[in-house]
Amino acid sequence: MDTFRDVPEFFEVELGESILARTEILATFRELGPPDLCHTVKSQGKGQRDLGTYHYVSGVDASSSASLAAYLNSLTYAVEDNAAWFSKSTAFKVRNGCFCCFNAFSRVDVRVDVKIPGGVNAYVIDLRGERHEATPEIWQETYLSALLRSILYADDPSYRLMGFRKLDPITTPEAELRFLQAAGALFSKGWQLGSDPEIQVASMVSNHLTAGILKYFGDSFRFDQAANLFEKINAQEPEVASLLAQSYIGMNEEVKAVQIMASALRDHPQSYTLLHVQCDFLRGKGKFEWALKLARQAVNCAPSEFVTWAKLTEVYIELGMYESALLTLNSCPMFTYNERDLHRMPTPQRTHLPVKQYIVDSQVLGEDREEDNEADPALKRLPAPNLRGTFARAYSLLTRLVSQIGWDELLTTRSTVFVMEEEYRMQKAQADISNVVNGSADIVNGADDNASTRAISSPAPNGSNQTSSSDIPTIRISTESGRDKKAKKTEEMSAQADNVKAAEAPGTPEETVGKPVQAAVHEDGEETASGETANVNNAEAFSFSNKRLCERWLDNLFMVLYEDLRIWTIFRAEVAHFKTQHVAYRKTGAEWEILGDLGLRLHHKEEAKEAYQRCLEAKFSVKAWYKLLDMYADEGDLLRSLQAAVRLTAYQHRYYMEMSYPTTVAHHLYKLGQVHGHGKLSYTLMSMGLPEPLLKIMEGYLRYGRAFKVEGYDF
Repeated sequence: MDTFRDVPEFFEVELGESILARTEILATFRELGPPDLCHTVKSQGKGQRDLGTYHYVSGVDASSSASLAAYLNSLTYAVEDNAAWFSKSTAFKVRNGCFCCFNAFSRVDVRVDVKIPGGVNAYVIDLRGERHEATPEIWQETYLSALLRSILYADDPSYRLMGFRKLDPITTPEAELRFLQAAGALFSKGWQLGSDPEIQVASMVSNHLTAGILKYFGDSFRFDQAANLFEKINAQEPEVASLLAQSYIGMNEEVKAVQIMASALRDHPQSYTLLHVQCDFLRGKGKFEWALKLARQAVNCAPSEFVTWAKLTEVYIELGMYESALLTLNSCPMFTYNERDLHRMPTPQRTHLPVKQYIVDSQVLGEDREEDNEADPALKRLPAPNLRGTFARAYSLLTRLVSQIGWDELLTTRSTVFVMEEEYRMQKAQADISNVVNGSADIVNGADDNASTRAISSPAPNGSNQTSSSDIPTIRISTESGRDKKAKKTEEMSAQADNVKAAEAPGTPEETVGKPVQAAVHEDGEETASGETANVNNAEAFSFSNKRLCERWLDNLFMVLYEDLRIWTIFRAEVAHFKTQHVAYRKTGAEWEILGDLGLRLHHKEEAKEAYQRCLEAKFSVKAWYKLLDMYADEGDLLRSLQAAVRLTAYQHRYYMEMSYPTTVAHHLYKLGQVHGHGKLSYTLMSMGLPEPLLKIMEGYLRYGRAFKVEGYDF
């Protein structure tokens, strides 16, 4: 047969088209780059057409051409045998292969061509498609780039590809030591990799390299290794003190962390990352007033960064200063979200996506019925799930605000701090009334637009043809029809303003907030119309002096929040109604999943948990299992957490994610292991009666814990 056993494959229409397509889009990669590409050429003998196949992979050791060649060589043993022993056709063999790995530091593609049997040729392709020699520095950068992609994008839903094989990036303490050495050597270049979407400018301490280090060691709660690395770097780069303090806090060495922060802040008081670490530490201790000062200072240090404003917003919310929180949120600088670097490949001739037999036999994934994936269009059209980057973070702050004070109070706060459309209309109407009163001299036949202004403000020269200021009343009443028309217009506009005020007065808090200011403007306008000499410009300044214009993106987020709350309110009302009628409330699996996501966004954790559980009764949902695993682990529910972990692990292996760490499942299992110990985890897994292959995979998490001495491995 022409396929690999247990390895996904895409068959090319034209031999080598995948490598050509990768070369053409190298210049479009902006951050860590795409997954590694493994291309193979299979031959059945002379006179037969060669087959080109490829798949994506991560976790392969990219430290040298030999290690990449070893992976390609391992595929030669994975070619499936013929279906029958008496088959006359010659078996396919791997004739040659090409492994492509993107170097995110130097922005080049490192490739290794392997001829079987034969030699190995390693070279570099730059963004223009030109060849260069692979130097030791290039290999070190490529090795670290591949590791960071494997670590940071292990569970990233926006980095998923069909036929993407994920292997364990680090399997031994020796490999981990090599990772630390490479990270230390290239630490000063980390900013070249880019950063999270919420960071505008990557820096020495805010980039993908530092994020990868903290994620790798943080997921298993082994911050001591990270602290050792940052301690060495801190001697040359004092900015790293924030990462060092963060690591010591993770190790529960709080006294040492405080000493480091105090010393570093004396030397670098303008470091917003250092201020944020101290701010979070104080928030954890309940010292919100102190944290507020630090958050404000961080904004002053980095006013163009989103994270500083977001942190200040969080502190304001915790202090109950909701007006300040909303104003601060409105001031956040928003950035365009850049999608992950992924391949755009030609359509393959055919696809081979094998399923391991033990996963089929275990039946833990269940059947996927089409009717379970149908959902109400109103639920599918919710805009909130499509938010990304800074907009998603800002929306989470807005939902946190509404969960604490309620929708009505949020609208009240919004009306207090922002200029509302009704207020703008009132001010415009007031200005029109003022113009009518002050500009009534326009009624004179033949007068131009500026006649009334000149009549009032210009001194009258001596002459029989000029009009003095004492003649102004005569000008005003020179035509009765003109005066009646203008008076009627003034009365209509005043009546309109009265109607707006009367209609809004008994309404909701959203409608009544800010009306004292509007009423004062309206009363000033009436006085002006009745002959008083009030200045309308002063009234407008009084109305808007303490208000700001709401940014368009925040106004849009309010509409997104309104849609979420509207659907959630309808859902809860239906549930309550069906309960009173003693009738079962039915939804499809997809609808329950969407409602669970909605509940989590709006911080209704228990209702969201129930929705996810109802979803899993109808269908298998990897998202629901991930969310429930998170909730069960937080609650310390060992058995349910392991049940969720088993199903998620089976799903991951079904789609070729063969890595144990760092993954979300491993993180939550190690969190439980801190309390219960790995021994109890192992015995509980044995008591669940899992199929032997599935049990071995689950024990892989515990083997990693023993090898790297994760907390709880020894009891």
